[in-house]
Amino acid sequence: MDTEVFWGVLDTARGGEEPFEVAVAAHLAGCGVEEILAFEYCFAQLRHAVHRWDVWAAAYLIGGGCSDDRFSDFTAGLVALGSHWYERVAASPDVLAEHPAVRAAAASCDQDVVFAEEFNFVSCHAYAQLTGDEDSFWQAWEAYSKKRAMGGADRDQGMGEPFDFDSAEEMHRRLPQLAALYNPS
Repeated sequence: MDTEVFWGVLDTARGGEEPFEVAVAAHLAGCGVEEILAFEYCFAQLRHAVHRWDVWAAAYLIGGGCSDDRFSDFTAGLVALGSHWYERVAASPDVLAEHPAVRAAAASCDQDVVFAEEFNFVSCHAYAQLTGDEDSFWQAWEAYSKKRAMGGADRDQGMGEPFDFDSAEEMHRRLPQLAALYNPS
């Protein structure tokens, strides 16, 4: 599955009555095991591409802090926003300050916007719907990712320059729009 097909799956699932992650899982469950694993592979690649310090800083500002697990939810949420916003944020995380939901969340002190924990498990849920066995997804995914050479990727490589997220001056310098929205001082 290439990224164009991946984004097409997400676009197809938008706007229905079901929650987004449920609609994506239902769509994938109709595609077969190989497509579910290919979707997960593409999802992992997209998340890995935004696994960077500048993106983590954006998550830190929006979420009022951000642990490793929470950052995983944030990168999943970036993908769930769709190709338009994902590409913009991948190029410059500060553009999240322009997203209507992020602006509304800042005004209401909602620290969960963009964080999408359940979206992390879309492929697993689709696999379980198709096969009736959620537990074997992780074994199938491990075998598939090893075959595709994703299994041993070092997640810390290519993260860019680390910096102090607790420094208001540094955050304002690196993410001026988000810092002004979330930490105006």
